[in-house]
Formats: sequence, structure tokens, C-alpha cells
Amino acid sequence: MKIKAIIETGKNLDFDIYTDDDTLGFMLLGQGNTIEEAKADLMRSKEEMKSAYIEAGESFDFDNIEFEFVFDTVSFLRHSPFTLTGLQKITGINSKQLSHYVTGHRKPSPKTVQRIREGVSQFAETLSHTRW
Repeated sequence: MKIKAIIETGKNLDFDIYTDDDTLGFMLLGQGNTIEEAKADLMRSKEEMKSAYIEAGESFDFDNIEFEFVFDTVSFLRHSPFTLTGLQKITGINSKQLSHYVTGHRKPSPKTVQRIREGVSQFAETLSHTRW
């Protein structure tokens, strides 16, 4: 079963991952200084929950859980291969403003999140129609 796992930037600029799906009936959490560390911690959380179910004599198909990782805006900006100047070109948002989001000094407004989403999506669309 596919479960959505949200990747967010924490208050200390670490990464938090949590499941956002009522299908499980419980939440799984992971945290780390990098996304890979947070993913590994999420997998440990899954194994700990699996052990707890086994100890309680309950069954759940933990081996069939597949995570679909989804970034929040700040985590995307921090993890993106784009430079802030490159993101400025495709979103129209000043690179200094983007830097404030990446460093946690400011949070983007819903309107700004939409501008980033649309700019990146348009860039991806352009890439998909590029003749290589």
C-alpha cells in the first residue's frame, strides 16, 4: 500500500518526515539532519511499530508499506538542485527572498508557494518538450 510521507524542514533546519494517511491507523515519524537520515529514522519507526504489533499479537502488513515522499515548499527549496538564482529565473521571486525561506527566517505565503509551484511546473513542462 502506498502511504504519503511529508518531508518538512524543522525549526532547527533539520528534516522531519511524517505519514499523512489515515489508512495506517497510526502515524510514523522520522527526523534527521539530512533527508536521508530522516528517511532512515522513518524506517526505524516502521520497524519499531511492527515489533510492537507483533508483541501485542496483532497483525498488520508492514512489509507492504511503500512511501510516497512529498516535499513542503521550504524542504523542496533546500533540497532542490536549482541555485537560488536559477529558481529566481523560473519563479520570478527574488533570490534573496528565496534565501530567507531556505534559512528559515521567513515562511512563504500561500500565494508565493503557488508561484514557486507554477514556475517549477512550467520549467518541468518545458524540459519534457525539449528535444535531446
